[in-house]
Amino acid sequence: MRVVAPGRTRDAARDPNYKWVALSNTTLGALMSAIDGSIVVISLPAIFNGIHVNPLDPGSTSYLLWTLTGYQLVTAVLVVAFGRLGDLHGRVRLYNAGFAVFTIGSLLLAATPLSGDAGAQWIVLTRLVQGIGGACLFANSAAIITDAFPSSQRGLALGINGVAVIAGQFIGLLAGGLLAVVNWRLVFFVSVPIGIAGTIWAYLRLEELGTVTRARIDWWGNLTFAAGLTAILIGVTYGIQPYGGQTMGWSSPFVLAMLLGGGALLALFLWIEARVDEPLFDLGLFRIRAFAAGNVAVLLSAIGRGGLSFVLVIWLQGIWLPLHGYDYADTPLWAGIYMLPLTLGFLIAGPVSGYLSDRYGARPFATGGMLLVAAAFLAFSQLPVLFAYPAFGLLLLAMGIGFGLFNSPNSAAVMNSVPARERGAAAGVRSMSLLTGNVLSNGIVFSLLIGGLARGLPAALQGGLVAHGVPASVAAAVAHLPPVSSLFAALLGANPLASVLPAATLRALPTGQAADLVGKTFFPNLMAAPFGGALDVVFFASAVISLVAAGASWLRGRRYVYEEGIAVEAGARD
Repeated sequence: MRVVAPGRTRDAARDPNYKWVALSNTTLGALMSAIDGSIVVISLPAIFNGIHVNPLDPGSTSYLLWTLTGYQLVTAVLVVAFGRLGDLHGRVRLYNAGFAVFTIGSLLLAATPLSGDAGAQWIVLTRLVQGIGGACLFANSAAIITDAFPSSQRGLALGINGVAVIAGQFIGLLAGGLLAVVNWRLVFFVSVPIGIAGTIWAYLRLEELGTVTRARIDWWGNLTFAAGLTAILIGVTYGIQPYGGQTMGWSSPFVLAMLLGGGALLALFLWIEARVDEPLFDLGLFRIRAFAAGNVAVLLSAIGRGGLSFVLVIWLQGIWLPLHGYDYADTPLWAGIYMLPLTLGFLIAGPVSGYLSDRYGARPFATGGMLLVAAAFLAFSQLPVLFAYPAFGLLLLAMGIGFGLFNSPNSAAVMNSVPARERGAAAGVRSMSLLTGNVLSNGIVFSLLIGGLARGLPAALQGGLVAHGVPASVAAAVAHLPPVSSLFAALLGANPLASVLPAATLRALPTGQAADLVGKTFFPNLMAAPFGGALDVVFFASAVISLVAAGASWLRGRRYVYEEGIAVEAGARD
């Protein structure tokens, strides 16, 4: 291994404003990537209708899941490798390539030429292309910022960038609701002009300030890590789908093989990394307490928070909004609007906590933020399913503030704790922890919700259908369909009964009864009680995980900056 001087740095080194150029461009890239990670959640009905696929058809379940999670899965798997490649070949070079690939993927999605199953497969594959570009952006943006800013300002800078990443996940929900009403292709096309401008801007203005390390690529480490993490995340994705006569597939041989095989491959990865001269990632960095505790905290916080957007969308689109008089066609837009306090909390707390952590250290803000999040989750568990919005909005605001308090100082503390030559890989590990936590959280949240619905929804649905004149045999058959179908219907803001009840049965019923069954109140009313019970379990589990994340955050110790080699005493009061 040898270290070489960075390239194309002369103009940047003379320009005191360059750091703001680096921050603004990388924040644009992070925001765009994060928005596209969530924008499809709200707009799925419009997308699938546009390609003439029924998302509630059992045969479409895999398309639905892969459209939702494929982007995050690919990004999580590749982000460490792309961070390491940035260390070896230049972070700016990888970042610029990521902007271009992401833009190409967005254009291919917006121009989807196919329909039916072929169209769904096109969307899934091109979402994976977007994920490759997103991995390049996520992996190198924090390292580019860290290179450009002195340690005394990194908290503020990474705070602004981090707010863009986290807030973008919820801005995407609102943007999806707004654009899907006009045309589903706009959901993807909106990233194209931004991506083109960002790619050109990045190529012209970003400079390589980091130390470039020339080393051989750890192919076996890359392969075992990517294959192991991919297998585990695929196992989690398919674990929530029905298997045989069971409501979920956790006992499926395929799912078990993915989980166990993935774990074995990751164990092999650790064995390889401990023995190769130039590993994918220096495991010795985990001996730095600030780095190890920060990454554990971000993984746990993501597990606690990652499924939150799905929970809120299901709660609002599937139950609360229809029962408050909103038409299903309007629920995507209003779900995004009603979740705005969460984003507002991020925007308020992120930069402020990042700025203060530069002076006082990360521990009090990051730990306090996760404690506030845990309290908000517990308070959410006390809300009725048909809540009064002011209480709901205030809790969303408090949760957003909590995550903002945590994210910015934690990111700065992690990046400050590693040597300059490892910043790309370190940023990749931090992003991988965040994205992996999100995917794992989705599996946990969906499993808890499906389990809760399986206990209460079939009996409620069968009784309600029989009470409305549906023959007992038909009602029993509909009531015992996999509860994941009902959950996806709520996620999509739709009443599944129009699809699953036989047309002959609906025609045989009095007009008023048939209209009630496929209207906007019958199904949400039936779902409310079993969903509310499952929701309490989800929020309690998230609160516990957030408390553990707060404990991990506290264990990071006093403020530590690697270049100084010691814990910074001046002004570090945590």
